[in-house]
Amino acid sequence: MATTTALHLADYTVTEAGFGADLGAEKFLDIKTPNLPTSPDAVVIVATLRALKMNGGVAKDALTEENVEAVRAGFANLKRHVENIRKFGIPAVVAINEFVTDTEAEIAVLKELCASIDVPVELASVWANGAEGGVALAETIVETIEKNPANYTRLYDNDLSVQEKIEKIVTEIYRGSKVNFEKKAQTQIAQIVQNGWDKLPICMAKTQYSFSDNPNALGAPENFEITIRELVPKLGAGFIVALTGDVMTMPGLPKRPAALNMDVESDGTVLGLF
Repeated sequence: MATTTALHLADYTVTEAGFGADLGAEKFLDIKTPNLPTSPDAVVIVATLRALKMNGGVAKDALTEENVEAVRAGFANLKRHVENIRKFGIPAVVAINEFVTDTEAEIAVLKELCASIDVPVELASVWANGAEGGVALAETIVETIEKNPANYTRLYDNDLSVQEKIEKIVTEIYRGSKVNFEKKAQTQIAQIVQNGWDKLPICMAKTQYSFSDNPNALGAPENFEITIRELVPKLGAGFIVALTGDVMTMPGLPKRPAALNMDVESDGTVLGLF
């Protein structure tokens, strides 16, 4: 409803899908988009140099240190996200979410790597510079939309079986080789079919830290197996949740959200952001 309203009120509508593009973008494009009056003209993949370095093998306590080679190694992860978005027939744009610890050398090599796969890339410094820090990114997105019209296509047809839809996501988006269904999941699939719910799309519940269901498998792993432990129909929302590993579906926030520490004074000063 919010997206449809925005489409009627603005020249451009931006929706945050959340987490990695293997999760948020895939769900947006396979579950939400078919229920919209239109489809996306572009997908912006937000990348950070810290995340790339972590996917390149750098320990968390060293992510603020310059490491150009780790950026190169971790780029395999970002490259796969770009490839996945292109499977949907939609142009991708990479936004580098700038941190104060990013170095010119790291930014330069990331731009070079993005150019090597022909994906537009722009630095976004909105955190530090407000709206001005996002102007260049917005201009790049508009230019991309105008030069490269989208030709949206879904990853799978809802008429496929529950197992086939999950296998499509695992093999084509995650790049796994096999899906294992635990006994409980197999029983639930039979119940889903019996009740006529098997034509619903799939909402994967998986770690956001890896393409696999193992949060420690960073970078761009391939040929792994994913285990589905449970399937939960969400009939009001109109999809089937497939749970992997020991992931929790809710809540997605810490026990005490940061918003509880925020306030606005009478003069407009915002408190508690940091």
